[in-house]
Amino acid sequence: MKHIPFSRRKFLKTAALGTAAVGIPTIIPAHAFGANDRVRVAVIGVNGRGKDHISGFSKLANVEVATLCDVDNVVLQERAADFEKNYKKKVKTEQDLRKVYEDKDIDAVSIATPNHWHALAAIWACQAGKDVYVEKPACHNIYEGRKLVEAATKYNRIVQHGVQLRSSVAIQEAIKHLRDGLIGNVYMARALIFKWRPDIGNQGPSAVPAGLNWDLWQGPAQAREFSKNYVHYNWHWFWEYGNGDIGNQGIHETDLAMWGLNVGLPEEITSTGGKFLWNDCKETPETLTSSYIYPKQKKIIEVEVRPWMTNKEDGVEVGNLFYGDKGYMVINGYNDYKTYLGRERTPGPARKEGGDHYKNFVDAVRAQDKKLLNGPVETAHMAASLAHLGNISYRLGRTLKFDPEKETFVGDKQANAMLTRKYRAPFVVPDKV
Repeated sequence: MKHIPFSRRKFLKTAALGTAAVGIPTIIPAHAFGANDRVRVAVIGVNGRGKDHISGFSKLANVEVATLCDVDNVVLQERAADFEKNYKKKVKTEQDLRKVYEDKDIDAVSIATPNHWHALAAIWACQAGKDVYVEKPACHNIYEGRKLVEAATKYNRIVQHGVQLRSSVAIQEAIKHLRDGLIGNVYMARALIFKWRPDIGNQGPSAVPAGLNWDLWQGPAQAREFSKNYVHYNWHWFWEYGNGDIGNQGIHETDLAMWGLNVGLPEEITSTGGKFLWNDCKETPETLTSSYIYPKQKKIIEVEVRPWMTNKEDGVEVGNLFYGDKGYMVINGYNDYKTYLGRERTPGPARKEGGDHYKNFVDAVRAQDKKLLNGPVETAHMAASLAHLGNISYRLGRTLKFDPEKETFVGDKQANAMLTRKYRAPFVVPDKV
């Protein structure tokens, strides 16, 4: 396919500057200078959400899922066999994402690794000249999110955040209603994350399973002994790898809350919770209640995480409630909204209709036009940052003051130290991308 964002000479110069520090080879994709409009995608991380990525991209016209990549070769070969069975053709496999980035025939990468790999994998992809679809959260901490925005800008890459409700026809209509004043002055969003999260026990360290590159799986995180408690899903509940449910399912809801209220990052954050159900080895809280205050805009976001038995709120387990002075809006899941107006809660406009977030990404890639993206990189950074701010407040056990412009805490060295992490070479998110 054809990219025309800037000259070959300029691309070579800027790419070389960015890749030297991290050891990723400078690759100029074949599609940058001609060929047709076929988009060749590599899916990185194919155990969980990656399965949906494979399916989603494979359904699109003139899109080829060309490579599957996973650090677990057992999972990788299973998925490759499934691919051959489903699509009647073989697919290339790689265990190391760096080899994927060396492939000049790959146009875009779709990242569905654990959270601690998202930003670095996406930054490396930008530096290698690939466009990026990255799962939520786009970053493991606030520093990484800002670096990803910088990388996408510097290398002029298309970066889509995997929050599919952004492409929902119904949710787009709902946001327009909020902007147009259907429920009046919208002052509060309440994000609900009520998921079934069982006891995971404590299996302790054990031998690394055959086929798993444990060093590469850990990547930017500090090295630990292998445990079945981490691989393949429960890494979400450990700070080295995940961000708890506010940084898992919750990213859909923090993104929607900020979008609906039309706000950026807050100035005051209070977050409390803990583990009240299970005596297992999770590090992140099971239950979390977070409040984000916007004093200048006179707005507030509430985020509620519950892990087990719970009531629903107006039928919602996962979604958002928006409150205005003329009514309120209920968004249930990713593609369904209802409104209730006045003191009598008279039913107002409602709709249920989804969209295709993968197609939106591919359309933007073909046009090389970031303005077409429904979930651009800037929103990825904001949505993830809101979750990270809540986690930092919870971990420190106090209310925090934040400067949204500088993206730092006000006069708080302890909190500011938690904006980033200690990286493990060579898997380092560079200060200069």
